[in-house]
Amino acid sequence: MKYRCLAIATAILVGCQGCQPASTTLTLATTTSTRDSGLLDELIPRFEAEAGIDVKVIAVGSGQALELGRRGDADVLLTHAPAAEQQFMSDGYGDEQHRVMHNTFVLVGPHSDPAGSENASEIVIAFQRIAGTRSRFVSRDDQSGTHRKELDIWQHAEMTPVGDWYLKAGSGMAASLRVASEKQAYTLTDRATYLALQDRLELSILCQGDSLLHNPYTLIVVSRKKHAGINHSGARRFAEFMVSPRAKEQIQSFGLEKTGESLFVPAVTDP
Repeated sequence: MKYRCLAIATAILVGCQGCQPASTTLTLATTTSTRDSGLLDELIPRFEAEAGIDVKVIAVGSGQALELGRRGDADVLLTHAPAAEQQFMSDGYGDEQHRVMHNTFVLVGPHSDPAGSENASEIVIAFQRIAGTRSRFVSRDDQSGTHRKELDIWQHAEMTPVGDWYLKAGSGMAASLRVASEKQAYTLTDRATYLALQDRLELSILCQGDSLLHNPYTLIVVSRKKHAGINHSGARRFAEFMVSPRAKEQIQSFGLEKTGESLFVPAVTDP
Protein backbone atom coordinates (compact mmCIF):
# COMPACT_ATOMS: atom_id res chain seq x y z
CA MET A 1 0.00 0.00 0.00
CA LYS A 2 2.77 2.40 0.89
CA TYR A 3 4.39 1.78 -2.50
CA ARG A 4 1.12 2.61 -4.26
CA CYS A 5 0.83 5.87 -2.28
CA LEU A 6 4.44 6.69 -3.11
CA ALA A 7 3.77 6.12 -6.78
CA ILE A 8 0.72 8.40 -6.70
CA ALA A 9 2.66 11.12 -4.90
CA THR A 10 5.49 10.85 -7.39
CA ALA A 11 3.06 11.10 -10.29
CA ILE A 12 1.55 14.24 -8.80
CA LEU A 13 4.97 15.83 -8.38
CA VAL A 14 6.01 14.94 -11.91
CA GLY A 15 2.76 16.23 -13.31
CA CYS A 16 3.25 19.57 -11.53
CA GLN A 17 6.77 20.10 -12.78
CA GLY A 18 6.80 23.24 -14.93
CA CYS A 19 3.50 24.43 -13.41
CA GLN A 20 4.46 27.73 -11.84
CA PRO A 21 2.02 30.00 -10.00
CA ALA A 22 1.18 33.24 -11.74
CA SER A 23 3.89 35.78 -10.99
CA THR A 24 2.83 38.73 -8.87
CA THR A 25 5.71 40.92 -10.08
CA LEU A 26 6.05 42.62 -13.44
CA THR A 27 9.13 44.42 -14.77
CA LEU A 28 8.44 47.46 -16.94
CA ALA A 29 11.35 49.02 -18.83
CA THR A 30 10.35 52.50 -19.91
CA THR A 31 11.67 55.79 -21.19
CA THR A 32 12.52 58.30 -18.49
CA SER A 33 9.91 60.80 -19.68
CA THR A 34 7.02 58.66 -18.45
CA ARG A 35 8.60 58.59 -15.00
CA ASP A 36 9.98 62.13 -14.86
CA SER A 37 6.68 63.65 -15.98
CA GLY A 38 4.87 61.81 -13.17
CA LEU A 39 2.55 59.87 -15.48
CA LEU A 40 3.52 56.45 -14.13
CA ASP A 41 2.74 57.61 -10.60
CA GLU A 42 -0.85 58.02 -11.78
CA LEU A 43 -1.23 54.85 -13.83
CA ILE A 44 0.73 52.12 -12.09
CA PRO A 45 -0.95 52.20 -8.64
CA ARG A 46 -4.32 51.75 -10.32
CA PHE A 47 -3.07 48.79 -12.35
CA GLU A 48 -1.44 47.21 -9.30
CA ALA A 49 -4.68 47.51 -7.32
CA GLU A 50 -6.79 46.04 -10.11
CA ALA A 51 -4.43 43.23 -11.15
CA GLY A 52 -2.79 42.34 -7.84
CA ILE A 53 0.59 42.62 -9.56
CA ASP A 54 3.52 44.69 -8.29
CA VAL A 55 5.25 46.65 -11.06
CA LYS A 56 9.00 47.19 -10.94
CA VAL A 57 9.89 50.21 -13.09
CA ILE A 58 13.26 50.54 -14.81
CA ALA A 59 13.39 54.05 -16.29
CA VAL A 60 16.12 54.38 -18.92
CA GLY A 61 16.43 55.63 -22.47
CA SER A 62 14.32 53.84 -25.07
CA GLY A 63 17.40 52.18 -26.57
CA GLN A 64 18.35 50.73 -23.20
CA ALA A 65 14.77 49.66 -22.53
CA LEU A 66 14.65 47.76 -25.82
CA GLU A 67 17.98 46.13 -24.99
CA LEU A 68 16.56 44.97 -21.64
CA GLY A 69 13.72 43.39 -23.61
CA ARG A 70 16.16 41.66 -25.95
CA ARG A 71 17.95 40.16 -22.95
CA GLY A 72 14.73 39.09 -21.26
CA ASP A 73 15.38 41.40 -18.31
CA ALA A 74 11.99 43.09 -18.70
CA ASP A 75 8.50 41.73 -19.34
CA VAL A 76 6.97 44.76 -21.02
CA LEU A 77 8.36 47.94 -22.59
CA LEU A 78 7.06 51.49 -23.00
CA THR A 79 9.26 53.39 -25.44
CA HIS A 80 9.29 56.18 -28.02
CA ALA A 81 11.79 55.18 -30.70
CA PRO A 82 9.73 54.04 -33.73
CA ALA A 83 12.56 52.76 -35.95
CA ALA A 84 14.21 50.82 -33.11
CA GLU A 85 10.83 49.43 -32.01
CA GLN A 86 10.13 48.17 -35.53
CA GLN A 87 13.52 46.45 -35.64
CA PHE A 88 12.79 44.89 -32.23
CA MET A 89 9.52 43.45 -33.57
CA SER A 90 11.06 42.33 -36.87
CA ASP A 91 13.75 40.45 -34.95
CA GLY A 92 11.04 38.52 -33.12
CA TYR A 93 11.59 39.95 -29.63
CA GLY A 94 8.07 41.30 -29.23
CA ASP A 95 4.77 39.41 -29.16
CA GLU A 96 2.47 42.42 -29.17
CA GLN A 97 2.83 46.08 -30.04
CA HIS A 98 0.31 48.77 -29.02
CA ARG A 99 0.16 52.47 -29.66
CA VAL A 100 -0.56 54.04 -26.29
CA MET A 101 -0.24 57.82 -26.61
CA HIS A 102 1.76 60.67 -28.07
CA ASN A 103 2.98 64.12 -27.28
CA THR A 104 5.55 66.34 -28.99
CA PHE A 105 9.18 67.27 -28.71
CA VAL A 106 10.05 70.92 -28.16
CA LEU A 107 13.24 72.92 -28.31
CA VAL A 108 13.91 74.75 -25.06
CA GLY A 109 16.66 77.18 -24.24
CA PRO A 110 17.68 80.35 -22.40
CA HIS A 111 15.10 83.11 -22.17
CA SER A 112 17.59 85.39 -23.98
CA ASP A 113 17.69 82.97 -26.96
CA PRO A 114 21.19 83.91 -28.22
CA ALA A 115 20.77 81.85 -31.41
CA GLY A 116 17.48 83.49 -32.37
CA SER A 117 15.77 80.11 -32.56
CA GLU A 118 12.37 81.40 -31.47
CA ASN A 119 11.85 83.07 -34.86
CA ALA A 120 12.69 79.88 -36.78
CA SER A 121 9.80 78.52 -38.81
CA GLU A 122 11.13 74.95 -38.62
CA ILE A 123 13.09 72.94 -36.07
CA VAL A 124 15.82 72.27 -38.65
CA ILE A 125 16.38 76.00 -39.07
CA ALA A 126 16.52 76.44 -35.27
CA PHE A 127 19.20 73.74 -35.03
CA GLN A 128 21.19 75.35 -37.86
CA ARG A 129 21.11 78.70 -36.03
CA ILE A 130 22.28 77.11 -32.79
CA ALA A 131 25.21 75.45 -34.54
CA GLY A 132 25.96 78.57 -36.59
CA THR A 133 26.26 80.73 -33.49
CA ARG A 134 27.96 77.96 -31.50
CA SER A 135 25.40 78.43 -28.76
CA ARG A 136 25.57 75.78 -26.04
CA PHE A 137 23.42 72.71 -26.71
CA VAL A 138 22.91 69.77 -24.33
CA SER A 139 22.48 66.36 -25.94
CA ARG A 140 21.17 63.44 -23.92
CA ASP A 141 23.70 61.23 -25.74
CA ASP A 142 22.14 58.04 -24.36
CA GLN A 143 20.48 56.39 -27.38
CA SER A 144 17.08 57.30 -25.95
CA GLY A 145 14.13 58.13 -28.16
CA THR A 146 14.83 61.82 -27.56
CA HIS A 147 18.49 61.42 -28.47
CA ARG A 148 17.57 59.53 -31.65
CA LYS A 149 15.15 62.30 -32.60
CA GLU A 150 17.82 64.92 -31.97
CA LEU A 151 20.26 63.08 -34.26
CA ASP A 152 17.51 62.79 -36.86
CA ILE A 153 17.02 66.57 -36.80
CA TRP A 154 20.76 67.19 -37.16
CA GLN A 155 20.72 64.83 -40.14
CA HIS A 156 17.83 66.76 -41.70
CA ALA A 157 19.84 69.93 -41.08
CA GLU A 158 22.80 68.27 -42.88
CA MET A 159 25.05 69.02 -39.94
CA THR A 160 27.25 67.03 -37.54
CA PRO A 161 27.42 68.83 -34.17
CA VAL A 162 30.98 68.99 -32.83
CA GLY A 163 32.83 71.42 -30.61
CA ASP A 164 32.90 72.62 -27.05
CA TRP A 165 29.44 74.18 -27.51
CA TYR A 166 27.91 70.71 -27.93
CA LEU A 167 27.59 69.19 -24.45
CA LYS A 168 26.91 65.48 -23.93
CA ALA A 169 24.95 64.76 -20.76
CA GLY A 170 24.65 60.96 -21.02
CA SER A 171 21.61 61.08 -18.74
CA GLY A 172 17.82 61.04 -18.61
CA MET A 173 15.51 63.85 -19.61
CA ALA A 174 15.06 65.49 -16.21
CA ALA A 175 18.81 65.51 -15.54
CA SER A 176 19.54 66.83 -19.04
CA LEU A 177 17.05 69.66 -18.55
CA ARG A 178 18.71 70.59 -15.28
CA VAL A 179 22.11 70.69 -17.00
CA ALA A 180 20.70 72.84 -19.81
CA SER A 181 19.21 75.21 -17.26
CA GLU A 182 22.47 75.49 -15.29
CA LYS A 183 24.56 75.96 -18.43
CA GLN A 184 21.99 78.25 -20.09
CA ALA A 185 21.98 75.93 -23.07
CA TYR A 186 19.46 74.65 -25.57
CA THR A 187 18.16 71.09 -25.54
CA LEU A 188 15.50 68.94 -27.14
CA THR A 189 12.92 67.55 -24.72
CA ASP A 190 9.54 65.90 -24.72
CA ARG A 191 6.92 68.48 -23.85
CA ALA A 192 5.55 66.55 -20.86
CA THR A 193 8.81 66.41 -18.90
CA TYR A 194 9.54 70.08 -19.54
CA LEU A 195 6.08 71.21 -18.42
CA ALA A 196 6.27 69.03 -15.32
CA LEU A 197 9.59 70.65 -14.32
CA GLN A 198 9.36 74.13 -15.82
CA ASP A 199 8.95 75.91 -12.46
CA ARG A 200 12.44 74.73 -11.53
CA LEU A 201 14.10 75.58 -14.85
CA GLU A 202 15.45 78.79 -16.35
CA LEU A 203 14.39 77.69 -19.83
CA SER A 204 11.66 78.64 -22.30
CA ILE A 205 10.02 76.75 -25.16
CA LEU A 206 11.49 78.34 -28.28
CA CYS A 207 10.47 76.09 -31.16
CA GLN A 208 7.47 73.75 -31.36
CA GLY A 209 4.72 72.53 -33.65
CA ASP A 210 6.89 71.17 -36.48
CA SER A 211 5.60 67.82 -37.80
CA LEU A 212 9.13 66.45 -37.34
CA LEU A 213 8.60 66.80 -33.58
CA HIS A 214 5.77 64.24 -33.29
CA ASN A 215 6.52 61.84 -30.41
CA PRO A 216 4.55 58.53 -30.30
CA TYR A 217 4.81 56.09 -27.38
CA THR A 218 4.48 52.35 -27.94
CA LEU A 219 3.98 49.47 -25.52
CA ILE A 220 5.56 46.11 -26.39
CA VAL A 221 4.97 42.74 -24.73
CA VAL A 222 8.28 40.84 -24.81
CA SER A 223 8.22 37.51 -26.67
CA ARG A 224 7.91 34.39 -24.52
CA LYS A 225 9.36 32.39 -27.42
CA LYS A 226 12.63 34.26 -26.95
CA HIS A 227 12.44 34.31 -23.15
CA ALA A 228 10.32 31.60 -21.54
CA GLY A 229 10.85 32.96 -18.04
CA ILE A 230 9.18 36.33 -18.49
CA ASN A 231 5.85 37.21 -16.90
CA HIS A 232 3.98 37.08 -20.20
CA SER A 233 0.48 36.92 -18.73
CA GLY A 234 1.21 39.91 -16.49
CA ALA A 235 2.65 41.85 -19.44
CA ARG A 236 -0.50 41.17 -21.47
CA ARG A 237 -2.69 42.34 -18.60
CA PHE A 238 -0.66 45.54 -18.39
CA ALA A 239 -1.03 46.06 -22.15
CA GLU A 240 -4.79 45.56 -21.92
CA PHE A 241 -4.93 48.06 -19.08
CA MET A 242 -2.86 50.70 -20.90
CA VAL A 243 -5.17 50.74 -23.94
CA SER A 244 -8.37 50.52 -21.87
CA PRO A 245 -10.84 53.45 -21.70
CA ARG A 246 -10.07 54.04 -17.99
CA ALA A 247 -6.32 54.35 -18.64
CA LYS A 248 -6.91 56.59 -21.65
CA GLU A 249 -9.06 58.84 -19.48
CA GLN A 250 -6.23 59.14 -16.95
CA ILE A 251 -3.71 59.85 -19.70
CA GLN A 252 -5.94 62.51 -21.22
CA SER A 253 -6.45 64.31 -17.92
CA PHE A 254 -2.86 64.03 -16.70
CA GLY A 255 -1.26 67.45 -16.28
CA LEU A 256 -4.42 69.50 -16.68
CA GLU A 257 -4.58 70.63 -13.07
CA LYS A 258 -0.94 71.72 -12.89
CA THR A 259 -0.20 73.03 -16.38
CA GLY A 260 -3.63 73.67 -17.89
CA GLU A 261 -3.04 71.21 -20.72
CA SER A 262 -2.80 67.46 -21.21
CA LEU A 263 0.81 66.31 -21.19
CA PHE A 264 0.02 63.22 -23.25
CA VAL A 265 -2.69 62.41 -25.79
CA PRO A 266 -3.99 58.83 -25.69
CA ALA A 267 -4.03 56.87 -28.94
CA VAL A 268 -7.46 56.92 -30.60
CA THR A 269 -7.08 53.47 -32.13
CA ASP A 270 -4.84 50.51 -31.49
CA PRO A 271 -3.55 48.53 -34.52
